[in-house]
Amino acid sequence: MKSAVIVFPGSNCDRDVKVALAASAGADPLMVWHRETEFPKVDLIVVPGGFSYGDYLRAGSMAANSPAMVETVARANAGVPVLGICNGFQILCESGLLPGALMRNAGLRFVCHDVWLRVGTSDSFFTQGYQQDQIVRIPIAHHDGNYVADDATLAALEEDGRIAFRYCDETGAVTEESNPNGSANNIAGILSDSRTVLGMMPHPERLADRDLGGTDGQALFDTLVDTLAA
Repeated sequence: MKSAVIVFPGSNCDRDVKVALAASAGADPLMVWHRETEFPKVDLIVVPGGFSYGDYLRAGSMAANSPAMVETVARANAGVPVLGICNGFQILCESGLLPGALMRNAGLRFVCHDVWLRVGTSDSFFTQGYQQDQIVRIPIAHHDGNYVADDATLAALEEDGRIAFRYCDETGAVTEESNPNGSANNIAGILSDSRTVLGMMPHPERLADRDLGGTDGQALFDTLVDTLAA
């Protein structure tokens, strides 16, 4: 399985994703600088976390118009799976690959700690390594993670089973107290109409090795490798 990680000025999780992908795939991903207008054919593209372009104007807005993202959008529209994590989720929304937007956290504070997530669906390249309603622990680290969308979009996400992850408590209860940023419907990650694009605020690459304190994020990368290498 061949993969690529898009790297922007301000990316700070590109190497973390590289390590996680390499551990699952047995080969390093291609690291693509944001100015590149083209890159070799790959089976998966990852848009990593960080603060692309310093979050100027609006988180992800400048990165969404970079040459590498123009190519990423074209490939996503052609069916290549794309994973966006944290700032990557923001970029995917800004680029139109996913609906809605990520706004400032409800508490107007940067949040950085582990959270519990309930898996909303196992019907995707990204989540089929989990069981629906499985509870996993994944770290978050963001200031603009408050997912918002209009009522029609939220209803469509619910009806189509495209909410990949929701914030919950340790028992799996989806509560206001377990929502770290105010996201609508406790949304932590969503899928595109085609289910080939996933955006999520939590960082699975930061909990994909026992030396990091847990492996709940590893299933996502292992599943991608097994599925896309088949």
